[in-house]
Amino acid sequence: MFGYVIANTEIMSDEEKARYKSVYCGLCRSLKERHGTLGRLTLTYDMTFLVLVLSSLYEPQESCGSERCAPHPFKRHSCVTSKISDYAADMNVALAYLKKLDDWKDDKNLPALLSAKLLKRKYLRVKAQHPRQCMAMERCLSELSKLEKDKVCDPDAAAKLFGGLMGELFVWQEDRWSAVLREMAGSLGEFIYIMDAAVDLPKDIKRGRFNPLRELHDAGRGDEYFKEILTMLIGDCTIAFEKLPLVEDISIMRNILCSGVWARYELEMVKRKTAKGANLNDF
Repeated sequence: MFGYVIANTEIMSDEEKARYKSVYCGLCRSLKERHGTLGRLTLTYDMTFLVLVLSSLYEPQESCGSERCAPHPFKRHSCVTSKISDYAADMNVALAYLKKLDDWKDDKNLPALLSAKLLKRKYLRVKAQHPRQCMAMERCLSELSKLEKDKVCDPDAAAKLFGGLMGELFVWQEDRWSAVLREMAGSLGEFIYIMDAAVDLPKDIKRGRFNPLRELHDAGRGDEYFKEILTMLIGDCTIAFEKLPLVEDISIMRNILCSGVWARYELEMVKRKTAKGANLNDF
């Protein structure tokens, strides 16, 4: 369920692109400093949104610099770090570990088991520092796994579990903004879960794998129906987002919520339409 919370760089200014990349590279640097090269390999753009939101809300002191790294050894690039990027790095490692562990439990995926073993000590260190978030992630993923194993086709219940996970992850500290952050991130988590299920639906049907949207599909519900649900969920997320007193990087965050989060879904819809057209041309 990674790779959905990204920016649409095609409609960003050069200044916005540079800022977005510097925050992403700062997260990468925090991962390297706190969790080593293995931790850096868990990097995703999804956590960049977490950094942007919490940095805009709490305005921590940022350290700006430039460096070369293994993926970009020939050209220096700017990076921005803060205690928020350190927190996001910890959450990134925690999510990566728990996902690998879940992949092993569900599919007996040996590479996932190996990755989980390599990340375990790092995760335990993160859990010691952030017990509330990690215990919530463990609980939500355990209950979600049980629903999926029992083949309970209740997408609302499953989505709310993943929403609960995201809600706790976005609450860096308990304060006056915690309820709004949980509301915003909860809706975002539900959106991600349903979108992931909608994108994987044809593949899961073909392979005979469980998908929480399968019964709705069999009852005649199609892509347009699922898009309506997704639009409602991201709408709820955006409404809560606008309650937060965010100023810095607001245009980048709105880009992500209003455009970027739809990128993978729209690409999948294009592929399906292309495939349908190709099938029709065969006759």
